[in-house]
Amino acid sequence: MSAKKLCSAKIFILAIGLALGWTAMPQPVSAQSSDSGTEEAVTPFVLPKVGPFHPEDIEIKNSKAITDWYRSAHADAASEAFRHWDADEEIRPVCAVCHSGEGFRAFHGLDGNAPGIPAEPVSVGGVVDCGTCHNAGLSEVKEVTFPSGLRHPVEGVEAACMTCHQGRTAGVTVEEAIAGKPEDTADPDLRFINPHYATAAASWLGGYGGSGYQYPGKDYSGRFFHARPVSTCNSCHEPHTLEVSLEPCQTCHQTDSLQAIRIARQSYDGSGDVAKGIRSDIEANTVTLMELVRRYADEVAQTPMVYDGGMYPYFFADANRDGRTDEADGKPVAYASWTPRLLRAAYNWKLVTADGGAFAHNPYYALELLYDSIADIAGPLGVDVPGLKILR
Repeated sequence: MSAKKLCSAKIFILAIGLALGWTAMPQPVSAQSSDSGTEEAVTPFVLPKVGPFHPEDIEIKNSKAITDWYRSAHADAASEAFRHWDADEEIRPVCAVCHSGEGFRAFHGLDGNAPGIPAEPVSVGGVVDCGTCHNAGLSEVKEVTFPSGLRHPVEGVEAACMTCHQGRTAGVTVEEAIAGKPEDTADPDLRFINPHYATAAASWLGGYGGSGYQYPGKDYSGRFFHARPVSTCNSCHEPHTLEVSLEPCQTCHQTDSLQAIRIARQSYDGSGDVAKGIRSDIEANTVTLMELVRRYADEVAQTPMVYDGGMYPYFFADANRDGRTDEADGKPVAYASWTPRLLRAAYNWKLVTADGGAFAHNPYYALELLYDSIADIAGPLGVDVPGLKILR
């Protein structure tokens, strides 16, 4: 090690020691610089005031925030959200925007480069780290563009939440795919359109955000403002653990669980039960819609289907009606008999179910999408929608 590097190392050790309250030995020594020939006085070593010295005694003022973050989904390096690309040993640029802190910073230009999709793949192993939400430059991001084309104004860390929880597609994506095609004719060019996962921001903005396939002639609820103090993601979610505390909810809702919150005095699922949480109505209507989707696939599209939530693209052929995915050459056969009517209903079903918190983020929008999808796909099946007693 050169004298200059040795000097720098000793100064670094001294700085650490002083920060820990150590006492420096007073005798300076001279170290000659190999570059300039000058001599610098440095302290050779430091000693703790008392011993023995234990690293665990060092106070880390943000240790609670770090601990909370470490047990959150954002830090779960073993999850599919961050392990999906391990075999490739790199994350595709478009995916890296939300599946690595490095990609997120590149997208918003927080790494010193021009904003945009990263120019190169990003190394695996990263998570949504501290620098994703605490980068000082994030305050300069004033709007986030959604897949629908909406440019939504944001402030501070809301930019991070809105960037990564908006989904990858929108209703317009479905509209463009089915434009000009016969409603009930299977088209080999159609493929399932995946809205992606954890679409909380898309749900929250409702019809204003345009994430769902919104049927022509129908009105849709806009952004779900909730109670006035509840106006940001962090109003409900602890920013590091991402958990939601029930106590603030109990200010207005007499409940012992988030899932039991009702917010409505009418039954949307035809059960007539208004004592259960609104989440139950949403879940019941997703079941109804899926039953009709599968029946339509069998009776109208003439190709039975099965759904597998653990394997993309989720919808698969089931020609022999045994309830299991067909295989060809050892691989699952993706469903390929999509009609425009079937595709838009399946898309809305997936969008609503992709957000486990839809009942809190925007229950009205979720129920509207489900009702309109049920009413639309029920037509060719001759199903009496009023007889289902569901409400929009």
